[in-house]
Amino acid sequence: MSVFQPAVNPSITQTQVERVPGRAHVLVIGNEKGGSGKSTTALHIAVALMSEGASVATLDLDARQGTLSRYVENRAAYARRRNIELPMPVHAAVMPSTLSDRAAAEADEQARFEDALEPPLLSADFVLIDTPGSDTHLSRLAHTWADTLLTPLNDSFIDLDLLARVDPDTLKIVRPSVYAEAVWKQRQVRAIQGGRPVDWIVMRNRLSSLAARNKRDMGTVIEALAKRIGFRVAAGLSERVIYRELFLNGLTLLDLKRGGNGGGPSLTLSHVAARQEVRDLVASLNLPPPLRDLSLDAPVTEAATAEPQAAG
Repeated sequence: MSVFQPAVNPSITQTQVERVPGRAHVLVIGNEKGGSGKSTTALHIAVALMSEGASVATLDLDARQGTLSRYVENRAAYARRRNIELPMPVHAAVMPSTLSDRAAAEADEQARFEDALEPPLLSADFVLIDTPGSDTHLSRLAHTWADTLLTPLNDSFIDLDLLARVDPDTLKIVRPSVYAEAVWKQRQVRAIQGGRPVDWIVMRNRLSSLAARNKRDMGTVIEALAKRIGFRVAAGLSERVIYRELFLNGLTLLDLKRGGNGGGPSLTLSHVAARQEVRDLVASLNLPPPLRDLSLDAPVTEAATAEPQAAG
């Protein structure tokens, strides 16, 4: 099944998101907490899209930590060592400004961000932006560009606190919290600028396979919050050691083959299930098809014919 076929789960289905004419579809992966799997999610989605024939660019706005940039660099290095071809996104990192004056620093960061975003916006099918796990000016800029906003959320009330304050006795939502309020403000900015509504998806990452009370309670609160502040809910990626192992070689589950991939990890039955999680996640995003007719493999626009370049 193509990842561009809309998901059929009633809790996450909506009409397929329309592409803004003449430019890439911008997918921002963000929240204000580290350790939620943003960079792992970003590269897995990028590889899934490229496997369907789309041209993809990635931007790392958390360049000081640089997890996504390292992931892409590791991928390029692995391909060179093994003398194999791997689908590679066009990648760029945007460093925060070092200027001391706040207004000057924000103007500098906006210029850096726009300089990095403009080329792939006009030449790729999709731009994936990985944001820092904190409230930064660069992150706020990215959120105003989001056609789709994906928020990975560990299945924990600690992480949920970024979206809502919850009464511990009744599990009723007291009020939206810091990140939900920030997204609401960026949605307002986008609306003022004439942009289309943002499709916001919260993905529950590191779900336990056990029917634990925490898992059930999290589900109840998130579904209620989704109706209140306007996002969709999708199942994310389970907690698996393989993700940490794949990072060193820049690989994703979608790269694994039976019998190994150029000396890399072999595909096991457990990995097959995990790979399906990735495909289900990408399908649930309901992203628009690439700017090309895949059935004929013929370019529709000049943007769709851009060749991905290896990072580094």
